[in-house]
Amino acid sequence: MASLILEACVETLDEALAAQQNGATRIELCADLAQDGLTPEKELTLACLKNLSIPIMAMVRPRGGNFVYSEPELKEMEESIRMFKQLGVAGVVFGLLKEDHTVDLENTRRLAALAKPLEVTFHKAIDYSADPLVSFQQLNEVDGITRVLTSGGAATALEGQHIIRRMNNLPGRKISVIAAGKITALNRDQIAQLTGSKELHGKKIVGELT
Repeated sequence: MASLILEACVETLDEALAAQQNGATRIELCADLAQDGLTPEKELTLACLKNLSIPIMAMVRPRGGNFVYSEPELKEMEESIRMFKQLGVAGVVFGLLKEDHTVDLENTRRLAALAKPLEVTFHKAIDYSADPLVSFQQLNEVDGITRVLTSGGAATALEGQHIIRRMNNLPGRKISVIAAGKITALNRDQIAQLTGSKELHGKKIVGELT
């Protein structure tokens, strides 16, 4: 399925280069994937920008754990977004929730407005929200959000396929749905068909990178 957008999740330059060589069409650049991805360092970002020809989405996540952020953490995220804008990445990736497990819409709008004109992905924080489908509907109305990355609130995209398909079929949908969650080079075509997503994300989306 040549029309699929394959986003490889990487944390080193070598992984990024391998992903590009193996057919990735976009990179999500992170630090510390053991914590599900944190903000990458400036030096790594620059190295990837210098050596890659495919778009780079940079993670903006100051710490592991939950997605409820304090004001000092939000300011740190703002500084990261400013840095990535200056460096010239294609976009940024972040996700914010409130204590009640709903999307923090106020601060999501705040960061999305700052990120313009970069692309913005709201990441798998949505899968920890009380109702991912309602959260997607809300994010669909946030100016500046380009896409949402989700496993449909389940452990894997395969398990969450029905919710992901409902997101894709949302009337008036403006944003893209990136299916994520244990997607590999072996099952990506199947998951694309089951979910209706043309954008797929994973650490092994184009095979092993090491």
